[in-house]
Amino acid sequence: MKIGFIGTGNMGSAIIRAYSTVSEKDGAEILAYNRTRAKAESLAESCDISIANGIEDITKSSDILFVCVEPRNFAEVMPEVASFFTKDKILVSIAAGITIETLESYLGPDAKVIRVMPNTPIMHGLGVTAMVRNSNVNDEDFDTVKKVFESGGITGEVSEDLISAVIGVSGSSPAYTYMYIDALIQAGIESGLDPEMSRQFAAQAVMGAARMVMASDDPPSVLCDRVCTPGGTTIEAVTSLREAGFEDIVKSGAEAAVKRSMEMSKK
Repeated sequence: MKIGFIGTGNMGSAIIRAYSTVSEKDGAEILAYNRTRAKAESLAESCDISIANGIEDITKSSDILFVCVEPRNFAEVMPEVASFFTKDKILVSIAAGITIETLESYLGPDAKVIRVMPNTPIMHGLGVTAMVRNSNVNDEDFDTVKKVFESGGITGEVSEDLISAVIGVSGSSPAYTYMYIDALIQAGIESGLDPEMSRQFAAQAVMGAARMVMASDDPPSVLCDRVCTPGGTTIEAVTSLREAGFEDIVKSGAEAAVKRSMEMSKK
């Protein structure tokens, strides 16, 4: 089996890095193409991949073809892909706002299409990927693609109308989580901590809190209450954040991502 990737930017390379070691066990060959060849060559230095010569080459050679370009570039890339795409292949798109209907308009109604929404922590085995398939994709094909993403985290199948919600909750949220961690780091530095120690402590604390949420049957609000001692330091911080509208601000950010995704889908 040959798995091709058009685009080796942040997300494309993250998926490749996650799957490259697993693919050796599965016997799959990974092909990659990037219009800036140096990017693909740089990735090949650390991952076991072959570099394709162009879109025609990688489309013809791949059994599963990942299109990992920005949404604005689909109108340029997809007509060329469609020229060499056959119905026995599977196309996987990671682009926000590019619907299955749009992909079928390029490839035809018989094409096997899977739309996914991953996030960049997949390269460290901590990714989240939502998946949607059209009616041409059977369970065997779907599970083959699913294995690629399971190599780097958790996956879940959703209906396409929920993809925008996924973008707000997990697809885009690493960015606003980085903002939160950075704010903690700066607070630590301003209070006298060594910058590297502040960075390590803040990041580890956030990772630990996330693990607590994953391991517990209780909602995060209950976990929060458990660490708030009356008159203590944590309740003082939580009260200050709530008075500043912290939770509403985070929800507002996620909702903005959802809204933008919906706008892009309509366009």
